[in-house]
Amino acid sequence: MDIVSGIAPVVVPVLVATGAGYVWGRLRQPFDHFFVTKMITHIGAPCLVFSALVQVPVSNADMGGMALAALGCLVLFAVLGALGLKLAGLSQRTFLPSLVFPNIGNIGLPVCLFAFGKEGLALAMVYFTLCTTLQFTLGEAIAAGRFRLSAIFQAPFVYAAVAATIVNLWHLTPPAWLINSTALLGGMAVPLMLLALGVALAELRVTHLPRASLIAVARLALGLAGGLALAWVFDLHGTARGVLLIQSTMPVAVFNYLFAKLYGNAPEEVAGAVVVSTLLSYLTLPFTVFAATLPL
Repeated sequence: MDIVSGIAPVVVPVLVATGAGYVWGRLRQPFDHFFVTKMITHIGAPCLVFSALVQVPVSNADMGGMALAALGCLVLFAVLGALGLKLAGLSQRTFLPSLVFPNIGNIGLPVCLFAFGKEGLALAMVYFTLCTTLQFTLGEAIAAGRFRLSAIFQAPFVYAAVAATIVNLWHLTPPAWLINSTALLGGMAVPLMLLALGVALAELRVTHLPRASLIAVARLALGLAGGLALAWVFDLHGTARGVLLIQSTMPVAVFNYLFAKLYGNAPEEVAGAVVVSTLLSYLTLPFTVFAATLPL
């Protein structure tokens, strides 16, 4: 009973918010994905990154350790994912981004926030910033078959992360109006992410269920194994270990479907992987949170 009472406050809010978005989508109520995505990527996420990283007393060493561990996870996902796809005879351009880049924003951030508070959110933002930057550069490059470095300079959250890093390294004290403003605007990011995910799940259709299930299970299994392995390699404990494990074990990111659709890489199959992996992750999320919060 104590385990349930400890996990429910973390898992249930995520399910409720996503469920609200799903019902909204099923009722065919108006939802402008383009507008919401722009609001999140250009205002909400950058403000959340800056606010989370400058307000929480997380040391530069801890943030650096999280960045290295997160990078190690993504490299491991890429190597093992590419090898697995080659052995299975599946397209790298279509499915590799789905195995490498998890949904660390829509689901990962709120789970880390509810599980570990502001410290967990700050460390999760380090993983989020690194992963999303690579997704908009290398992830898009895999889907498109060409690399576009300029994408990194078009991501506002990167500038927010750089600004927060400068503040922390130089021990600066941002003015109260800036802290309050970014906290206020950043507060909209997590609810909008969850609602947008719910609406997307209501609109996406699953095709080629066996293959979608294979990719979904591979994403979750690869994330769990990679998170545990890199936490051990970098000797992470407590909140840092929990955040790394949760973020790594997230389902296929919706942006993988958007890139597949943009570049014509069997988007209906990637959509199936998004839906199946998300539904599976909601079943496994209580166990993931339990494992992440163990006092190791």
